Amino acid sequence: MSRASLPEWLGPMAATLTQDRFTGPDWTFERKFDGIRLLAYKNGSNVQLFSRNRLPQNIPTVARAIERLRNEELILDGEVTWGGGQVTYHVFDILWMDGRAVTSLPLEQLRCLLNSLDLGAPLERVAAIDEEESPWERARVEGWEGVIAKRRDSLYEHRRSKQWLKMKCELTGEFVVGGFTDPQGARVGLGALLVGYYEGKDFCFSGKIGTGFDTKLLLELRSELDGLEISQAPFTKAEGLPRLRVHWVTPKIVVRVGFIEWTNHRKLRHPRLLEVVT
Repeated sequence: MSRASLPEWLGPMAATLTQDRFTGPDWTFERKFDGIRLLAYKNGSNVQLFSRNRLPQNIPTVARAIERLRNEELILDGEVTWGGGQVTYHVFDILWMDGRAVTSLPLEQLRCLLNSLDLGAPLERVAAIDEEESPWERARVEGWEGVIAKRRDSLYEHRRSKQWLKMKCELTGEFVVGGFTDPQGARVGLGALLVGYYEGKDFCFSGKIGTGFDTKLLLELRSELDGLEISQAPFTKAEGLPRLRVHWVTPKIVVRVGFIEWTNHRKLRHPRLLEVVT
């Protein structure tokens, strides 16, 4: 087989954010690190490091460690972090090895190739955490950013894919319902809750919650909210408030919400309903 030339660039695979929490024999889990994506290209003694957007990165300790690896050619994918004054390159994938692309191999085989590399500090192989019954709970307890779920038979795609799913650790909070939208399509009861929080005397709109409901809860909430309907929006700070197919209610019902983070505009990012409190 003829030897191919090391490519100048292979786009990285990206995980799709999910709010689902699951395990199963078809999936494997890894820690999600809070660093920057780093792709390492080794061609003999020449090592180049790039961000996911192909911006050159200057991390001499990582470059020297990769240069010392026995393989003539490699393309590695991982995340680099800085902690306690030390840099660590957490390697979770391999895209190229000695004259051939290996991205056509399923994940489990790529892990075997990665295990064959003699990685030493500051290089560190990302381990599977499949022994955990709830890997996202371990992530929460240990203060990780989250976990990545990968299909065991997945191939490396040079794009965002649902074969890799990222489960970020959630924040939680209690919010007051100030309105709701009508359902669309096959959905029943309501489309989304419009929730907010109090800041002094102001009732501030913080976003729409459209996930976390089952059919029974959708219908029960709609019945209760219909009895609280008012003619004007109760929010006094309401940037981004929807205007179509909206109903306003007296702020009485409190819900607990899980969400990834606050946006710069003080809105909930990727919220989901956890429970109705009152």
